[in-house]
Amino acid sequence: MTARKDRLKKLVKVQEQLKALHETRHAGFLAAAVRAEAEAKELIEHFDTDRSLAGLFPALYHKRITDALGRQQQNLDNARQEAALIAAATARTNMVERAYKDERRRDERERSDRERLDLIMQKRTSDG
Repeated sequence: MTARKDRLKKLVKVQEQLKALHETRHAGFLAAAVRAEAEAKELIEHFDTDRSLAGLFPALYHKRITDALGRQQQNLDNARQEAALIAAATARTNMVERAYKDERRRDERERSDRERLDLIMQKRTSDG
């Protein structure tokens, strides 16, 4: 195996790990956004119930709802940024994989050519 082929193989692995990291972070941000939205909805639903303390502390409820919606928006923004990083990582991974496959094919072609040349040389020495 050539040194370039080895380096490209390792680079493919690193790129795939980086892509997986961004995918995991993206999923985490989406899950956090869903949780924040659910919290805001729950607070809104409980705001007008008789047993709610919202009548005593309306500002507190409004602040918690606003904070939950803000967290939701921030997590959605972070998820969008991670989606862009996933796209970039995917493009880099594909590019490195193509280079690795090209190098592997070139390496196999050279090895095959050497084997044929060796066979020809053996044939000549045995005929001679």
